[in-house]
Amino acid sequence: MANKGPSYGMSREVQSKIEKKYDEELEERLVEWIIVQCGPDVGRPDRGRLGFQVWLKNGVILSKLVNSLYPDGSKPVKVPENPPSMVFKQMEQVAQFLKAAEDYGVTKTDVFQTVDLFEGKDLAAVQRTLMALGSLAVTKNDGHYRGDPNWFMKKAQEHKREFTESQLQEGKHVIGLQMGSNRGASQAGMTGYGRPRQIIS
Repeated sequence: MANKGPSYGMSREVQSKIEKKYDEELEERLVEWIIVQCGPDVGRPDRGRLGFQVWLKNGVILSKLVNSLYPDGSKPVKVPENPPSMVFKQMEQVAQFLKAAEDYGVTKTDVFQTVDLFEGKDLAAVQRTLMALGSLAVTKNDGHYRGDPNWFMKKAQEHKREFTESQLQEGKHVIGLQMGSNRGASQAGMTGYGRPRQIIS
């Protein structure tokens, strides 16, 4: 990790494309939400990709964030009193956050890999995960979300419809328009295949 040199050629191009996906405006919104959700004691990062990465890297703030979305007594991640200083402990803390985020309802495709944050490989993926988590919190609306609900998109929710037996029976007798209609259909002017039209004057 620490001895990884610079990338060249194709690797460099791929990395620069990934870095362009990082959204600085979104970073500001996410930082605001994390501070409101977890409290001011989490501090504020330096602006930019590196500051955002360093702020979240040890996994403690992420763990506090996901814990704040649960009621007291059922916090999914154990947060150490002193932030971990050993690399594998920090990565383990981030992995615990990712597991808790998945359990909360974030889809696997929206969850970043630990190295995306830890080595700064794809901080846009980190932003995507936090956006998905925020959207779920707003959608659940269980009283644990703090902050402006307009910061995140509400996810679509299921809208079940109940029909009575008589309504279902009536529906069987209706021909839907997607089946087509034969009203007004006639074969006027049609001729057999291959025969020229007979014009008699």
